[in-house]
Amino acid sequence: MMKPVWNEAMIAREICLHTFQRKCLLLVNNCNWTGSECDVLGVTMDGRIVDIEIKISRSDLKADAKKSKWWHSTYLGVGPEYEVVTTVHGREWRYARRDPLYSKTARPHPDKVWKHYYCLPAAIWTDELLDSLPSKNSGVLLVSEKRGEVVVDCRRRATPAKDAYRLSVEQALDIARLANLRMWEAYAQANRGLPKSAAA
Repeated sequence: MMKPVWNEAMIAREICLHTFQRKCLLLVNNCNWTGSECDVLGVTMDGRIVDIEIKISRSDLKADAKKSKWWHSTYLGVGPEYEVVTTVHGREWRYARRDPLYSKTARPHPDKVWKHYYCLPAAIWTDELLDSLPSKNSGVLLVSEKRGEVVVDCRRRATPAKDAYRLSVEQALDIARLANLRMWEAYAQANRGLPKSAAA
């Protein structure tokens, strides 16, 4: 039997159905409710957020450390003035410019997130990749196929954010509403490929 060629949707489906189903009240794909996109956003039974980032290549995993979700920026003011020269339609323009200055501090967890996980195919994982993760608090889940079944192994457990707040009922319902709309849109997309009699 050929081993599966993993993609983001396949991995998301497996971890939602088999890894997080009993731990989470809600699971929503490609959700930016926290202010940064989560490949899968989970809401636990006690109202806390789990952010699951799915990667299908080593380069994609390494690039994640540059995302703004991992950095807290503080505005410091503006830098020194300098001259900018541009040419538009053969005419030279000169103007003075000052750029904003920021200091960056690494975040141990993305904003509003209780636990953060990376999930990727076991075949591309090496332990050296732990050093390239933006936070030592992120958990690592490895997906593989063994004897015709999908297996999810926990390479490293996620360390929870002690100060992560619990969602209010209104906030949980807001996320549930989004999940509901996504479900009906998925039905609509599936029906577009069917004959009218089958889709009715």
